[in-house]
Amino acid sequence: MTAKKSTLFEEAPLLESLASVNVTLICLALAMVIILIGTLAQVKMGTFAAQKVFFNSWILYARLGGVKIPVFVGGLAVGAAWMVNLVAAFLRRFTFRRRDAGILLSHFGLIVLLAGQFLTQTLAHESTMPIELGQTMRYSETLSDPELALVDTSNPQKDIVTSVPYSIFSRSGHVDLPGLPFSILIRRFYANAQVEMNTGGDENLATQGIGTRVRVRELPPTSSDEEVNNATAYVDILDNDHSLGTWLVSAGLGAPQFFTIRGHEFHLFVRPRRHYYPFAVTLKEFRHDSYPGTDIPKNFSSLVHLENPAAHDSRDALLYMNHPLRYQGITFIKPASAKTTACPFFKWSKILPLGLPTLDASSLRSDWH
Repeated sequence: MTAKKSTLFEEAPLLESLASVNVTLICLALAMVIILIGTLAQVKMGTFAAQKVFFNSWILYARLGGVKIPVFVGGLAVGAAWMVNLVAAFLRRFTFRRRDAGILLSHFGLIVLLAGQFLTQTLAHESTMPIELGQTMRYSETLSDPELALVDTSNPQKDIVTSVPYSIFSRSGHVDLPGLPFSILIRRFYANAQVEMNTGGDENLATQGIGTRVRVRELPPTSSDEEVNNATAYVDILDNDHSLGTWLVSAGLGAPQFFTIRGHEFHLFVRPRRHYYPFAVTLKEFRHDSYPGTDIPKNFSSLVHLENPAAHDSRDALLYMNHPLRYQGITFIKPASAKTTACPFFKWSKILPLGLPTLDASSLRSDWH
């Protein structure tokens, strides 16, 4: 007579339903569909845009007459459902015996793999740092996520930076700026545009700055991995509802706009979203070695100096392939190549714990340009 196997949860109807093999098969089928349409979409959307839309989302939406309508589940939803199914099966069906150690370890490993990927996709933030030899940086940038920056340069010791995220300044309308003696009005916004000198009588909303001599030509937004949208906007500066004028701001201008209000001078410009840190990184040395007699790369490495006065930390670190620097929850990765030996790019990956506040967006004057 064979004894009945003892499991962790003998009577758990809900757990039994969640652990169903049918749920597993449904999750696998949905994952295959998402992978297929996401891979095909990369041809037109680009890798990063397709990853964000199909794999880093809970729901897939389609637009109908300007209204977003949910049409399918996203990669995060499928992954979360599959992980719940595996955990339920792990708790409900498998027995804790020595001969079952292999299947227990394999399922536990798959659960850890899915959980790790889920946490990475939901909590990790990546940005880049183009840094020249001898240069010191205190921030990284997200090139695909522009922001509208207003910089108070009145203090000789430091600049006070207020940034308006893309989700706000990409919509026409009034924007209040807490802590500043003025507000702004977004008159018109272009997700992507070409700016060029105005040689004719084209319409121009700008009344101040270089924008009065510039023409804006709207372009279709791009999602290519090799291109970046040139976010452009006409912005009014309002002092108690009184307009000081309309400025054109655009990453394509290459220089900030200036205005003075109540004795404070401000710079106004569009830039990639910046992430400030309480430490500084200086590039001391960059090496690009090749195999003798060939142009085949052998080694890319960067020697950096890390300076954190608040933590009394000052040290050098060598970054090279598969050997990143990890510091305060941030991973510094040296890419396999760089545009020039004088200006390598660092890729920063930061996993933000839940509830972690953002850092104060202030910087030394030498930190922005």
